[in-house]
Amino acid sequence: MISRIRSSVVALAILCVVAFPRLALSQTAPQGRSAALPDMEMYYETAGEGAPLLLLHGFTQTGRMWDPFVKSFAEGYQVVVPDLRGHGGSTNPSGQFTMRQSARDVFALLDRLGIGRVKAVGSSAGAMTLLHMATQQPERIEAMVLVGAGPYYSPACRDLLNGYSLEKTSEAGWARLRQLHRHGDEQIRMLFDQLRSLKDSYDDVTFTPPLFSTIQARTLIVQGDRDVCFPPAMAAEMQASIPMAYLWVIPNGEHWPIRGDRVPGFTQTVLEFLEGTWGSP
Repeated sequence: MISRIRSSVVALAILCVVAFPRLALSQTAPQGRSAALPDMEMYYETAGEGAPLLLLHGFTQTGRMWDPFVKSFAEGYQVVVPDLRGHGGSTNPSGQFTMRQSARDVFALLDRLGIGRVKAVGSSAGAMTLLHMATQQPERIEAMVLVGAGPYYSPACRDLLNGYSLEKTSEAGWARLRQLHRHGDEQIRMLFDQLRSLKDSYDDVTFTPPLFSTIQARTLIVQGDRDVCFPPAMAAEMQASIPMAYLWVIPNGEHWPIRGDRVPGFTQTVLEFLEGTWGSP
């Protein structure tokens, strides 16, 4: 069992660094902006017109991870794609990161943009940020899609995070990280130190059924059946506790189960879900 978990550490390392589309980095980046928030600068990009749709990336990633989806989403929505605190083009003077604070940051950005109520899609840390947003200010999240989220960190997940080291990253991985994160190697090392430190966090990702019951957003939970950190049983716990929740378990899917040839199907399903035409869960 231990050896299997240790092997998953390497898998997570590869996932964090290289699992997202290489094509996105070779494309010309859209024009972005930075918003001055109370204690940081948040970089964000927008595309399309219509009702706002927020896309939140995973830890050690940036808004670039959503490049394969933005064009389709922007056909009917004003897509808002920020870099979370300390990621990509955003700063983090405090040197600290929690999903709870990340939610406050994103709300501050939405306030700056004059956006009240929003639909949203989040992956991993972005999904946990969404869970905090949906419980901090429930009335502001109309619908959300959570990819690779969990109500808490399992022992296997904590063991996996404990075994992770940036030293295992290849030169190709470093090159990719330097393309993603604009503030140098110190920023990258800080991010991965924060990633490892999540193993000791017990007061941030600690969602309970009573707290989940306060969520007003229609919620689609998307989970890979091979996700080591947040297995489908955890997703089922969330579905049972969130009032208007649906669960989509993807066979042979890992922590990011919607890459490659699954992109079109995921995009279509999300757009249909966001339109609000699904029946009651």
